[in-house]
Amino acid sequence: MATDVRPPRSEATGTVVGSWRAMGLRIEGQWAWYRRYWRANLYSSGLQPVLFLGAMGLGFGSQVKPGTVTEGVSYLQYIAPALLISGIIATAVNESGHPILSGFKWKQDYQAVTASPITPHQLFDAQLLWICIRLAISAVIYGIAAAFLGAWTGPGVLLALPIAVFVGAACAAPVMAFAATTRGEGHAFVALNRFVVLPMTLFAGTFFPVDRLPGFIQPLAWISPIWHGNELARDAALGGMSLLPALGHALFLFVLLVAGVLVGRRQFHRRLVF
Repeated sequence: MATDVRPPRSEATGTVVGSWRAMGLRIEGQWAWYRRYWRANLYSSGLQPVLFLGAMGLGFGSQVKPGTVTEGVSYLQYIAPALLISGIIATAVNESGHPILSGFKWKQDYQAVTASPITPHQLFDAQLLWICIRLAISAVIYGIAAAFLGAWTGPGVLLALPIAVFVGAACAAPVMAFAATTRGEGHAFVALNRFVVLPMTLFAGTFFPVDRLPGFIQPLAWISPIWHGNELARDAALGGMSLLPALGHALFLFVLLVAGVLVGRRQFHRRLVF
């Protein structure tokens, strides 16, 4: 299958359509849709994690005394950054699963988009950037609502929010690549949430430190993106970030993101270029 390496051009004017312009056009279309349906997404992407924070942090957390396990802060403040990460990852996986498959299989708008000067690579980048915008909106909603619950100890939350978006992007890119290879009805995404995302949330340092797990399970937590995100966001929010561990966590997530982008671009091209 030959690959067209020429820069995308407008059929009307013959001018080159740059990547940023192409992504802007796609995101503009996504934003037009989102303005109509944002209320339907508000609960799942913004308010549901806050309600969970209230139940665990204020309800169950009232029975947990501050100590070494909670790094000297209340349980609410201990789990708030981690629930931010888990909520963002859940949103990222959901937005990069069925909606991406729908673009290929049911709505088939990806075929229409790539029939224009927009290339499959640009389409992938635009979709990932749009997901990041959605994640940023969700993170800000969570951050503001959690502040009213007293979940933040200082201005470190301003760093935790972009960290959460970065972690979400690192998870979304590989799932988008997987969605581009899916030919069925998307049942694999249900299994992904049930057998990957949920266990990561429960056993990757969200509600208690990983070192409280049995020794043979701990390595599984260390290779999960949610653990690296939890460590980064918690250290940022609580003001205890160390340079070398932070670089290690960030490097793991960056490699995951780059790998997801490279594979995702390739799979989008394979599926859309005939």
